[in-house]
Amino acid sequence: MLRHVIAPSRRFTKASHDVVRHTRLSSDAKILLLYVQGLPEDAPCRPLSELARKLGIKGRAYQKAKEQLVAHGYVHEWRTQGGRGRWITEQLVANTPLTNEQAEHLRGAPPATSPPSTQIPTVGEPATRSVGGYKPVEDHSDKTTPHPPSEAEPAADPEPEPAPRPADSHQLACAERVLLSLRHTRRELHLGVREARALAVEAVKWLERGLSESDLRQALLAERPEDGVRSAFGFLRYRLIQKLPAAPAPPPLPQLPSPAALVVCSSPGEEHVFRPLGEETECAPCRQATARATFYGAPAPEPDRVPWRELFAKIGVTQSSPGGQSRTRAPEPKAVR
Repeated sequence: MLRHVIAPSRRFTKASHDVVRHTRLSSDAKILLLYVQGLPEDAPCRPLSELARKLGIKGRAYQKAKEQLVAHGYVHEWRTQGGRGRWITEQLVANTPLTNEQAEHLRGAPPATSPPSTQIPTVGEPATRSVGGYKPVEDHSDKTTPHPPSEAEPAADPEPEPAPRPADSHQLACAERVLLSLRHTRRELHLGVREARALAVEAVKWLERGLSESDLRQALLAERPEDGVRSAFGFLRYRLIQKLPAAPAPPPLPQLPSPAALVVCSSPGEEHVFRPLGEETECAPCRQATARATFYGAPAPEPDRVPWRELFAKIGVTQSSPGGQSRTRAPEPKAVR
């Protein structure tokens, strides 16, 4: 294998082995990084997306390459709002991974609050070539709105602390597990642990309204945007809030059967009414009397009512007392079951 048969004396870029042999950077990410590194010192500032288009890296391929460079510290971004409500994006590209603190130090002073179109390049002077400092500006003046876009917070700013999580909340743990599992289906929905915990507060509202974990996962994965997802946190937070299903209606109260209407008993005798259970025309006492008459051949005579005093005297026991007198002993009371 021949190497450097005719070594170029100019117009070449030295590439670090850490970049060329990086196992987690795609070929598009490496080519884009080397292209920016090879720009001359006096090259005008251009957005990273415009430089990628010159290389034929567009759409989802560019978004994927940029996400990899941001995740591994080769690209840093800051978004600030100007005096007229316009949003300005500052980008720093380095050929060496930088932490947020190092990138902030190289960034220097923040841009002025006047619109980008009326001032010198917002990012100031490019950094020294020793760290690959090239900070193009991405102009969003043609699509600026008075409200900030739904993107994640800048990487340099501290992430907001999630809401306190109850120790015995099983649904919060389920919602967090669903959010973390989305990256296995769509890599662009990759969330960190702290981001998933912050979104679990909104996701648990879906579970409280009767949806299963599978229903929640399908709702978050459905209707994929045509231009891809720029921020997984912002996209999922918007979908969890805007597409929250309505609360289920309370179950209807049980309908008790209405009582039957009163009917007049058809048996002879004094007229009276009763409430039938079916289609009977006689009340229960009259049906019992009719049954006894059918069985005995005649109505059974009612027993004579004996006053309680006479009944007490009949069942009493007469005993002679030692003094020759008699007395009546009342019967002993019986236990009533």
